[in-house]
Amino acid sequence: MPKHKNLSDSSDSDSGPDDRNPVSKKKKPEKKPEKKPEKKAKSSGDGDENMFQLSKMRYATVSEFRGKVMVGIREYYEADGDLRPGKKGISLNLEQWKCLKNHIDSIDEAIERF
Repeated sequence: MPKHKNLSDSSDSDSGPDDRNPVSKKKKPEKKPEKKPEKKAKSSGDGDENMFQLSKMRYATVSEFRGKVMVGIREYYEADGDLRPGKKGISLNLEQWKCLKNHIDSIDEAIERF
């Protein structure tokens, strides 16, 4: 006669912990909604937006990133009726911005030679 295992025997290799639910992962903190310039910002250049239109879809912006003031020049695109920043662009910290400003006259002279 075959031996039957006792149901209380805990040496069954197929058995796992009594709690078979997966361990819940920590929830990621919700991302803060990204500050997006509104479509009406196209005509900005004054006010709180800190966006300055350079051409149809290109803007210079002044913003703060990780506690540092940045000057950016970026192309924007329209999606869902909103103006959103694109991949093409550059952000300069204040040191880089001041350096660029110091070279403006030399850059203008180089442009004149063309």
